[in-house]
Order: sequence, then structure tokens, then C-alpha cells
Amino acid sequence: MAVEGRPPSPKSILRGHKAQVHAATFIRNNERLVTGDADGFVVAWDLTIMRPRAVWQAHENAILGIAGWGNDRIITHGRDNKLIVWKLTGDDESRMSTTLPLDPCTEPRPKPWILHLLEVNTMNFCSFSYCPVPDPVLPGQQEGQSQDTAAEESKSGSELLIAVPNTLASEAIDIFHLPSQTRRHTVKLGDKNGMVMAVALFNQADSLTLVAGYENGLAIVAHRDAVKNDWIPLYQATCHSQPILSLCISPARDFFLTSSADAVIAKHRLPPVVSDDTTSTHVTATQAAQVSESEESNGPVNTRDKTVGKSLLGAALAKAKQNPSSQQKPPHTPQEVQTQPLKTVNTKHAGQQSIEIRSDGLVFATAGWDSKVRVYSTKTLKEVAVLKWHQVGCYAVAFADIAPKPSAPSINDQNPKATASTTGSEPTGSDSLGHGTQKSNVDKSLTVVPKLVELTVRDKRLRQAKTAHWLAAGSKDGKVSLWDVF
Repeated sequence: MAVEGRPPSPKSILRGHKAQVHAATFIRNNERLVTGDADGFVVAWDLTIMRPRAVWQAHENAILGIAGWGNDRIITHGRDNKLIVWKLTGDDESRMSTTLPLDPCTEPRPKPWILHLLEVNTMNFCSFSYCPVPDPVLPGQQEGQSQDTAAEESKSGSELLIAVPNTLASEAIDIFHLPSQTRRHTVKLGDKNGMVMAVALFNQADSLTLVAGYENGLAIVAHRDAVKNDWIPLYQATCHSQPILSLCISPARDFFLTSSADAVIAKHRLPPVVSDDTTSTHVTATQAAQVSESEESNGPVNTRDKTVGKSLLGAALAKAKQNPSSQQKPPHTPQEVQTQPLKTVNTKHAGQQSIEIRSDGLVFATAGWDSKVRVYSTKTLKEVAVLKWHQVGCYAVAFADIAPKPSAPSINDQNPKATASTTGSEPTGSDSLGHGTQKSNVDKSLTVVPKLVELTVRDKRLRQAKTAHWLAAGSKDGKVSLWDVF
């Protein structure tokens, strides 16, 4: 980005909001950037042409948060005490207005179809969090597939959980279910922590984990115990002297970050949930050994002896079920609450309101009240870049999802018939150089590489929008800066 020592500059500036931009998110494989402002307006930007595709007033007051749900739904959370799920497909965009909030509009702007509407509390200035409904075995989940992976694949499904501050008690958290629009849980983790300022809800170990940041600077991690029907704290630490403004969970779900009105950025641990398997019935090692010794003492067995052996094993299982106390179960002890963060750093820059981790987990960014966007390393929390363009404070920051690089196609993938001839013999040390040269030539002849000259202008723009490492920053000036970093 920087050329000849000059500071980096944004790739594009999206102008159109009349009020400060409070929320931003990328949807549809980075084809769209959706932004929301303090007047309740939402703009869906087409990143292939850097122009709006849909503009409407989603709320009567400031927007606190925006998120995409699949490829055809958008969730908005406003300070008018409403959380709305909108249906917005590519076909729906054709009938939407493209007149930006900054421009005068004499005709009313059409709105997308409302799928769900929740009456929620927005006094806390706390945005919502959402996750798919956890299931013991998700539909289509294969053996060996992790619950988290299957849950990620079901984000575009029909059921969702929404976490927002409680309607009556500002220190508690409500968890709603969609599409039923019913409240499933009310979580209260303390009485003297002040208002809930930031929340994150996600699936862990086939159940729910909730992370909350409070007005007094405290961060808490709690796990829902399905047996006790209660929320068990696993971690809590007060690393900030001011209210927590934002928190973000790492893609690998091994830590989370918090930023505050003070200058501290904290990296917290996410303790793994220890499952309790003491209720399962099994044959102990001593009983299995006794059955094995009895079979060996009888020597070679005939068909009748095999039946006797099975009856011995069945008797051991029956005895284990009748006498659970003889199984020597380990006593169940509650998981210890951890209180030490992984790392804290004083950035000397107070008021970093928004914090987001990139999908590869290597870097994270903050939007600062001093008008600067800062990029840090998630491993060391060291500042690696300062992006300066806006003249007033920044309130929102968002990363585009980075897809893993596809592996280079092999000879076997391109030409299955060549498998027998190429894999039948192994290269020796004496001809390894020549063999490698020959293999390289074969790879070049078989690998299909698309030529950019064969792509249309629209295809090139779409490719750029999907593959760019976008970082979007929304500011008090109503403008959104787009950066292509790292």
C-alpha cells in the first residue's frame, strides 16, 4: 500500500451517509458491504462498481449493529428498540431505491420484506450477537466432523439464536429464538457490574457459550449446563478501568479480545468446556480382565464354550448396571473459574470503539475516536499499521472474509489416465533433478490457468471484490473508507 515511503491510502471512499456510520459488515462472499448510520439508514454497496444497490431507512433511530444471515437475509438492530430480519436477494435489489441518504429524495424509499421483528432493549448501546441453534447431531453432519464446523455450515439455516440486553434489567442478557421469536434464556451473571456493553454468543462443545463485557470493565465467559439448566462462569477478569466498548471472538475460538473507553486492549482466554461423562455405564477394566482370564483358563472352546463366554460378559455388564458404585467413577468437580488474561497492552490511544478479527485470525483492527484505524497482530498485540484518512472519529470497522488459497492441481487431478504411468515408479536420487524438471513441464502443460484477458470487465471486478483483503472503516463524517491491506 505504501509507495516510496508515503503513507497508505484507501482504495475507495464510499460517500452517501448523512449521519455518522455506526455499523458495517460484508455479505455474499464480499460482493456487498452493508453500512448503517445514526439516522437509521442502511446502504448495501456493490463492491464491483462501488455504488449503492439498495438504500432504505431500517429504523427510526441510530443503528447499533448489522449482520448477514445467509445470502438473502440481513439483520439490523436499532435504538428504536427493534431488531429486524429483512429479506434482500439480488432480485429484491432491483426494486429498491439507490438514492443515498445524503441526496434529496422526493419519493418514499421502498423497504425489503420483513421476516421477523423483535422488541428488544437498546438503552445499553449494546449490539446483538447471533449463532445457529446447537444440535447434538446436525443434519448432514458426517462422522468425525466437529460440531463447530457443522454449525458454521448451518449459518444459512432456518433457526437462529439472538443475544441482546434484557428488557428490564440492563445487567442481564436475553437469548431469543428465531423464527419462533420466543425468549429461550435470561442470563444474569452479576448485580454490581453495571450495564451490559458487549455480548458474543457461539456454540462450544455441543452447547452455548456466552461472553459479556460490562460497564465496570469486567469480561465474563459463561457456559450453559444443560443438565443443571444453568449458566456456569468459566472465566472473568477486569482488565479495563472504563466500560468495555467492543469484544470479538477469534475464528478458532481459543481467545477473545476486548477494547474499552480507556487505552487498554486485552486478550482473554476462552477455557474449553469439560464435559461430564460419569453417567455412562461401562464394564470396568477389572471386570473385563476377569472375563478374559476365565476364557483363557478353559483352553480351546467349542460352540457351547463360546456361549458361556458371552454369558460371562453379559453377567459382568448386568452386574455393572446393578452396582453403579463399583465402577470407580471419578468424582465430579466444578470447573475452576479462571481470572488471568492472556495479555494486556496499553496502546496510549483511548476510545477504540470497534474491534474486529480477520477471518484468518492473524490480525485485528480497531476504529478509534482519534479518527485513525489501527491494525494489530493477534499474537503479540503489537501495532503493525495505522490507517489515516478520516478527519473525525471512526466508529465502525469490518473485515472481509478471506478464503483459503486453493491448492495447485496435481497431475492425477488433471489427467487420471496418467496415474498408472506416473506413480508406478519412484524417482531415484541420481535422476531427481531431471525428473523434477520433467514433472514441472508436465504440470505446466496440464494445469489450467485462466487468462485475465479472457475475463469480461464485470468478471474482473467481481474477482477483485471477492479476493481483495478489504478493511472497511465507518466514520463520524458519514464516509466509509475501503482499504486493501496485507
